[in-house]
Amino acid sequence: MLLSFRPYLRYKFFNALFTGMVGGSVFTIYATLSPSTFSIGGIVLALGMMGLAYVYHSLMTLRYFYFFTLATEVMMLLMIGYYLLFSTHILSALVIYSAYQLSFIFGGYLVRAETHFASRVRIMGWIDIAKQQGSLSGLALSYGFYRVLDYYGITQARVQVYDLHYLLLGLEVVIIVCLIRSFGRR
Repeated sequence: MLLSFRPYLRYKFFNALFTGMVGGSVFTIYATLSPSTFSIGGIVLALGMMGLAYVYHSLMTLRYFYFFTLATEVMMLLMIGYYLLFSTHILSALVIYSAYQLSFIFGGYLVRAETHFASRVRIMGWIDIAKQQGSLSGLALSYGFYRVLDYYGITQARVQVYDLHYLLLGLEVVIIVCLIRSFGRR
């Protein structure tokens, strides 16, 4: 298995675009959760990241890096689909919070593995630039999207966030395609 860095940079851009676009929406989605939920989630996150760190030595292969990255993206796709189907259910906030916490558990490993496989300083710089460009673009796009909805009289935060998830669904498909193209066979 090989990692192709130009396609990987596209993946990182779109992944960060997603993060930038979704950033503010979680506050609306999480509004129904009690503060103690975040304490429990933080404990699970810390324990999960620590547990995964114990097995880094076994997981630092390109195959595992690809598998965990793809699994995280597929989980995000399923989470978006779930939200679009069941956004009005209180359980949706908990499911989405849990999915993000699970992605953060794997995120610690993914950052370490990315640094390991992109060991040249110049490549790490390109990855960080692509991530920042994507994040800034995502923040600007979500701001513009919300302003357009405001202009058309759609001002309820829950409705705006729900509508944003249609864009996120398409974006997540693009992210998965870019990720798959980033990894090739020998």
